[in-house]
Amino acid sequence: MPIPLVILLIVLIVLAGYLFVFKYKKHTMGVNAPERKAAVTILDKQVVVTDDPTQEDEYWIYIQKGAFGPKREFQIGVHYYHHLNPGIKES
Repeated sequence: MPIPLVILLIVLIVLAGYLFVFKYKKHTMGVNAPERKAAVTILDKQVVVTDDPTQEDEYWIYIQKGAFGPKREFQIGVHYYHHLNPGIKES
């Protein structure tokens, strides 16, 4: 195999690795991702009470994007939990 083809192959492998890491950080980890807003409806909320006194309770809300969008759940802080009620539509 000629040397220029080996060098080209190595450059393409390095470039593919760099692009993979860049896309992974942006889409999976949210690094430098643009902020987006969507109209959602709060469907329900829930507290998961722990028996262990060293752990804090967990506060969850369940939302739906739009009228027919996917339903998702998010863990939130206690202050948000008390201000958000089922049926509220946020944008």
